[in-house]
Amino acid sequence: MKGRVLTIAGSDSGGGAGIQADLKAITALGGFGASALTALTSQNTLGVTDIMAIDPAFVVEQIRVVKEDIGLDAIKIGMLHRVEVINAIADYFDETSELPPIVLDPVMIAKGGAALLKSDAEKAVVTRLVSTHTTLLTPNVPEAEKLVGHEIRTEADMKEAAEQLLDMGPGAVLLKGGHMEGPSVIDLLMTREATHRFEHPRIYSEHTHGTGCTLSSAIATGLAQQMSLKDSVERALRYVEIAIETAPGYGKGHGPLNHGHTVSPF
Repeated sequence: MKGRVLTIAGSDSGGGAGIQADLKAITALGGFGASALTALTSQNTLGVTDIMAIDPAFVVEQIRVVKEDIGLDAIKIGMLHRVEVINAIADYFDETSELPPIVLDPVMIAKGGAALLKSDAEKAVVTRLVSTHTTLLTPNVPEAEKLVGHEIRTEADMKEAAEQLLDMGPGAVLLKGGHMEGPSVIDLLMTREATHRFEHPRIYSEHTHGTGCTLSSAIATGLAQQMSLKDSVERALRYVEIAIETAPGYGKGHGPLNHGHTVSPF
């Protein structure tokens, strides 16, 4: 077991996304996963039925005690839900020295369409976290459209949007193209030095719940294990690709991935 990864995110009672998916992915790639819950959700493959908020001070306390005792090699941030939670985490980060790499997945909308980030929190994510504390930002196309304020329909649009997102302050941007149309999926990893293009055949499947959570956690695990950013992204994309291909087919809606495809029972 190598690489201590803290996931700061909401829970998914269905087990396909959120904290549950994060911890599965981290473990499946050989890392050690710890967690700080930001909200509780009641959900399954058909959608989110309710969200219960967690006190911002308690969110920060979860982060603090893990960092001070176990230590952290990377942080993954997912569902933040409320501006109060965003500000509390950002205040803690502002006051904390020696933060590890931080992968921020700007979770805004659940696969079934439920809003997971309140509208007044979108700006706070950018001003308090993206611009100051984010090593890698990992939006999908709909999330990127919300952040940059215009439609993304082509690969050229993706590149332009990634450049705009990079100007917001993160160290790098991975713009995920799974929501685009076509037989291939194109993802763009952009830093201030280079752009890397990843292209994979599209897998036509309803079982894609939690792909964003899983991918960002897998990337954070690679960074925690001292892999380069490009290699972390490349491995994470392949891990998710196989997890979709071998999905168990559970549920009546958007089903979960096979997070355990790297694990063999003894």
